[in-house]
Amino acid sequence: MAQHHHHQEPVCTHLDQIQSVTPSAQGCEECLKMGDTWVHLRMCHVCGHVGCCDSSKNTHATKHFHATQHAIMQSFQPGEDWGYCFVDQLMLDPSVFAGK
Repeated sequence: MAQHHHHQEPVCTHLDQIQSVTPSAQGCEECLKMGDTWVHLRMCHVCGHVGCCDSSKNTHATKHFHATQHAIMQSFQPGEDWGYCFVDQLMLDPSVFAGK
């Protein structure tokens, strides 16, 4: 049976925050200062802060969001280009970063 979508797909309302950013570090900024390790890296697409993911014990990317309210991040892992909006809790297509 065909699926009929009568409701609108959720849309991120924070795409206007996306900036062309330079990564703040090649690893998690805070973990590097602490001499600690991380699992995966995430980059803030508002200011360029690089922090560790929620699978890492320090969860610096999420802490950066709570401290700054910068809503948009992108995976900073080689070969990964997906993004995420912390506020809308939506995965973002890589195309939203094109030209940024």
